Amino acid sequence: MRLPTKPLALPMPLWLQGVFELGQAAVISALLVVLPVAAVWLTGGFADRSPESAARLAGQGWLVMHGVPLVLQFPAGVAGDGAVAGLLHVVPLGLVLIPLLLAWRAGRRLARASYTDQLWQALLGALLTYAAIGAGVAYVSTTPDAAAPLAAGALIPPVAAGIGLVTGAYREAGAWSRLVGVDFAAWVGRTSQHSRWAGSYAWSVLRSGFLAVMVALSLSAALLAVAIGLNWAGIAAVYERLDGGIAGASVVTLFQLGLLPNLAVWTMSWSTGAGFALGTGSSLTPLGSAVGPLPALPILGALPAGTLEYGYAALAIPVLAGLLAGWWFFREGENHFDEWLVLHSPRRWLTATASTLALAVLIGIAAGLGGAVVALLSRASLGLGRFTDLGPDPLGVGLWLAAEVAVGALLGHAVGPLLEREPRRR
Repeated sequence: MRLPTKPLALPMPLWLQGVFELGQAAVISALLVVLPVAAVWLTGGFADRSPESAARLAGQGWLVMHGVPLVLQFPAGVAGDGAVAGLLHVVPLGLVLIPLLLAWRAGRRLARASYTDQLWQALLGALLTYAAIGAGVAYVSTTPDAAAPLAAGALIPPVAAGIGLVTGAYREAGAWSRLVGVDFAAWVGRTSQHSRWAGSYAWSVLRSGFLAVMVALSLSAALLAVAIGLNWAGIAAVYERLDGGIAGASVVTLFQLGLLPNLAVWTMSWSTGAGFALGTGSSLTPLGSAVGPLPALPILGALPAGTLEYGYAALAIPVLAGLLAGWWFFREGENHFDEWLVLHSPRRWLTATASTLALAVLIGIAAGLGGAVVALLSRASLGLGRFTDLGPDPLGVGLWLAAEVAVGALLGHAVGPLLEREPRRR
């Protein structure tokens, strides 16, 4: 129960507290865009822009940080005979974490200030505030060259904020029953034993698939870091050609840091064999790369070029991720499908084989679906010409990752008894 700090003071309404908390998060996240843009403008980087134009650019940057697409208008002669419109769309996963973490903090604070049956008031006020801010920024940031749809500005920013609010409130509450007023443990306890076993099995499979995706992403991020280190000279050369000064280089670096998680997903897609595209008609896979002219982004200097003699070795990454997922499932001890088969057949060789194969397939499907989702989120489009196709194909990544993780899960679960065998006592 909450204890009032000032008994004689009027309590702030929960919806107003939600407005204040997420409004504060919007201001802090906006500063991370406004300050770099202001630094570039003050150093003469936007010589042809007025302060109002630079402010609108910062507003568009805030929207892009939340994954809001921008409709770009290109003049005649840039891409064809007449003026054309294109859609710039990218979800910079590194930058999205900033409003998400700020909202996570706000969710914890709102949960501490609310009773179980009143938390919805604070969350609703917070999300409506963020939607209003997004719509307002989209409206005032409209220029003849770029504009964000008002509906997208109102609906997309609250997605990341909503995820942060709910997870932060759950972290503070410690249980969904305190958060939504429903005791899920008691509800599960009223179901049959078979239903509980099936639920535990399915939940363990989903967590194993999630673990496989996270391991594959972590190993891919390490591979990306090695590639950046080995090609640092080429990256530095691109920085020198840009010649944007300290402010310009800082903005480019900040943008690239925001895209690093996207590039880690692209590296994972590359390691599966599905590869990714950097423009229509291009292809980068472990067996070879075929790309055309690329934007002057320094991080692209780390891309592999030509035929890679040992590129196929990267295929071990998703297999290793599946092996760890299969081993984790064995340690979890929730293979109730195997127990069910044992009750219906005395042939242990058959039941063990069937349950292990089924488990590998299910973990592979879970990992494939997770990989397809992150691949979809990592895709981008610059809205012009061949650069409307940037990133991996979600379907291809899902299929390749599912197959390779399934192979690894089969091996991991099969060798689990050997790895977990207790030493003999003398």
